[in-house]
Amino acid sequence: MSYRSLRLLTVVLPTLIIGGFEYIRHELFPDMVTMSMGNLLITLLTLIISYLFSLWMFRIIERKNQQIAEEKTRGAVYEERERIARELHDHIAQILFFLNVKMNQGKVDEAKAAISEIDHHLRQAIFNLRSSPDEGLSYSDRLTKWLDEWSVLSGVKVSKSVRIPAGFFSTSEEVQLFAIIQEAFTNIRKHSQASHAEIRFIASASSWLLEVRDNGIGPIDSHTNGSKYGLSLIKKRADDLHATFDFIAEDHGGAKLLIQSEGKSDVKKSSLNSR
Repeated sequence: MSYRSLRLLTVVLPTLIIGGFEYIRHELFPDMVTMSMGNLLITLLTLIISYLFSLWMFRIIERKNQQIAEEKTRGAVYEERERIARELHDHIAQILFFLNVKMNQGKVDEAKAAISEIDHHLRQAIFNLRSSPDEGLSYSDRLTKWLDEWSVLSGVKVSKSVRIPAGFFSTSEEVQLFAIIQEAFTNIRKHSQASHAEIRFIASASSWLLEVRDNGIGPIDSHTNGSKYGLSLIKKRADDLHATFDFIAEDHGGAKLLIQSEGKSDVKKSSLNSR
């Protein structure tokens, strides 16, 4: 039933029932029902109709809201899978072109590295396609599972501190944040030459903070155009989430990526003070 039909019923149905009762009482049974008795009956009838009608209406609205939420969830999943397919297609096409060039030049070692790169991206894509938001795992569990697999594939150790209450983010926000984390760790693997990485992802009340660090060679955006493009994608996604974006060179080497919800400095301070 459409919302237009519901609005029409809200106006017409109670009016017809109550007005019909009053018409029948006055026209057909004027002497059988006294004025006081009629007032009591119309009050009870209005109460019963209002209760039953509101109960029915709220059930319909609840079902429609549930349908809308499910459609939004499916839409976010399909959007993420489309993004994965598009990025996988573009990246593998580039690597295959590079592989063909290196094979023609007889540079076997660089060709093997390109094949390893293809294998890594395929494994990541398979994981992403298997790990949809409706598979039963919490967001923290899916993220931790991906980080464990990334660590095995890349050989880079990862320290994890992920504390996200269930249902804190919407499905769309989860997709955006997962993409940010994947891009950040892809940049670490490809450009930083790091042996260790760290992620802190905490959320409480209406605040959240995402911090990714590595012990590599410093700001990765100063080394390759590819990593600059990756950081620009991360910044765009952070803007879409109305979050601040910072990329900082560490004094002792390595780099730190910091993203947090705007105006939530209390989370940032608590995270940095916990070191």
